Amino acid sequence: MEYRSLGKTGLNVSVAGLGCGGNSRLGLGRGASFDDCVAVVRTAVDLGVNFLDTAEAYGTEEIVGAAARSYNRDRLVISTKAIFRGADDTAETVTRRVDAALQRLGLDYVDIFHFHAVNPATYEHHRDVLAPALIKLKEQGKVRHIGITETGPRDPEQKMLARAIEEAPWEVIMLAYSLMNQGARLNIFPTTRRREIGTLLMFVVRNIFSNAAYRRDVSAKLVEQGLLDASVLSDGDPLGFLVSEGGAESITDAAYRYARHEQGADVILFGTGNKDHVRANIDSILRPPLPPPVIERLHASFGHLTGVGLDLPGPVKGA
Repeated sequence: MEYRSLGKTGLNVSVAGLGCGGNSRLGLGRGASFDDCVAVVRTAVDLGVNFLDTAEAYGTEEIVGAAARSYNRDRLVISTKAIFRGADDTAETVTRRVDAALQRLGLDYVDIFHFHAVNPATYEHHRDVLAPALIKLKEQGKVRHIGITETGPRDPEQKMLARAIEEAPWEVIMLAYSLMNQGARLNIFPTTRRREIGTLLMFVVRNIFSNAAYRRDVSAKLVEQGLLDASVLSDGDPLGFLVSEGGAESITDAAYRYARHEQGADVILFGTGNKDHVRANIDSILRPPLPPPVIERLHASFGHLTGVGLDLPGPVKGA
């Protein structure tokens, strides 16, 4: 495993981080038992992953907490999140939700607590009304660092994050980034690097990369809309060159490697409910960068797209 500093938090994190939500939710999404889900987390940790990201909305905090108790707490970096809807939420609401998260996790503190899926319209309320409560909880030692995550599908232009990364108190952000959703490369990462804000990348692999029929359908619609050149469909699969020319083992492998080696990317989050997939995902994240000509082609062909591949967890039509 490879490790790096997460912004200026002082946390040393694995470049591969286990995301405990998404379609899989560690296996809960397919009906796996509690113990089987715990085993997925432990498999990741035993392979060197020390960054575990969960959330109240995922329903996996108890699982993460149970797995964490098998290890020295100082070995792990645990991140959780909660959604606050708007004006009805107060500082007291934040304190209650953090305490409830700690109880579910069975921990005295979390390394990062994020406001989850913040919409641009409610950002100022989060910053001005809710964030002071997190600052107090940080002073109390219940929260070590303060984070904020975007609602990718509902804010594809990343308007909320563009504001947040210029302001206090955010130390860590979670954002959508992939080889077909590259906006952060020019609009977010230069600032996070300058201000030493830690970055956690989600939506790196979604259905558009793992489902060939869905990928062709989406690409065909983008061609019809004039957003992609028709030449991307000439070989059948618009991303097929990643394997044939880029030396990737699969398009999913290429997607992980593309994000992992982007300047400004700290932790690449992956999610699964399958222990075998844990190793495969980590292996991809740890492989070398894609060849420079392939990266240039990705930037030229897809760098202008906004919000492509940001499907929320759930079945894909035609899958």
